[in-house]
Amino acid sequence: MARIIDVVEFLDNTGNEIVHREPPDGPGDFRLGSQVIVRQSQTAVFFRDGKALDTFGPGRHTITTANIPILASIIGLATSGKSPFPAEVVFVNMKEFLDQKWGTPEPIAFRDPELNMVRLRSFGVFSFVVKDPSLFVNGIVGQQGIYTTSALENYLRSMIIAKMTDLLGEQKKSVLDLPSLYSEIGAGTKAQLTDDFAAIGLNLKALYVNAITPTDETAKAIDERAAMGALGDMDKYLKFKAARAMGDAAVNPGGGGAANGLGLGVGLGAGAGLGAGLAGMMAQAMQGAQQSAAKPAAGTIVCPNCNTANPASAKFCNSCGTKFGGTVKCPTCGTENPAGAKFCSNDGTKL
Repeated sequence: MARIIDVVEFLDNTGNEIVHREPPDGPGDFRLGSQVIVRQSQTAVFFRDGKALDTFGPGRHTITTANIPILASIIGLATSGKSPFPAEVVFVNMKEFLDQKWGTPEPIAFRDPELNMVRLRSFGVFSFVVKDPSLFVNGIVGQQGIYTTSALENYLRSMIIAKMTDLLGEQKKSVLDLPSLYSEIGAGTKAQLTDDFAAIGLNLKALYVNAITPTDETAKAIDERAAMGALGDMDKYLKFKAARAMGDAAVNPGGGGAANGLGLGVGLGAGAGLGAGLAGMMAQAMQGAQQSAAKPAAGTIVCPNCNTANPASAKFCNSCGTKFGGTVKCPTCGTENPAGAKFCSNDGTKL
């Protein structure tokens, strides 16, 4: 036979419990006259069959049909309250919960306008307070079947991540631009969550985004993009990558497993190819540097488009056909630019 519960209370020494059910494993046997002790900053909700019957503030309360009239129809007055009835008490902490952590359990894929597809992680903090204990218990315990603080925290985090993921997808910004949008993303996510939290009796006080970070693969792609930007020339970058790969092959000619001389031959061939390739690239680089550093000879006109030297009397470049002399008017601001200019010197409009 189940034990009759005469006194029920919950002492939280940590102060971190948001919701706690007594008895912890399900409904217990109560009767009229049972005592409910509620401590400061707590609210107790008398709960039965998925419905909140009454709410108790701090203090000692006696269960009677006077404060819970519906009990009369549950147990019947003919028994004078002697018959036990199954119920439970859900204790709710009414303090403001600060510094609650949230974060994506797995990286989330996004379409990036500059890097194509990226995978990102995000985390931050939020704070909330229980505004309506009865609505909170009905929505969380009655509808969601959540009885513990850890389960509630996971539920709230899933709500936050769902809204933030949707908001990030609407931004259509590159991951490179997101650090400047943390405040806007946090405020937008909070605004979208306000009604969802209120629907379960909670008030979302604040939400902040601490970081949105790429996975290792995405970070590597960002680093390579930065390297290409620093080099400024895709052709040079590809040559650099090829030269480095050839150098690695020359350092390890046998591939770690050639012991019969074949690996040595491959290494020598790779070394010869490396020498020829590097020599060609160095010659091209030196020729380009010499051409860039060379000053135009007297009596010549250097084409502003392709840098080809032309006779002083030439009206058109003999290499690309660019017309010498005159100006080009900017269609946006009207600024006169030198003939052959590709962009306006005033506002950067493409000419």
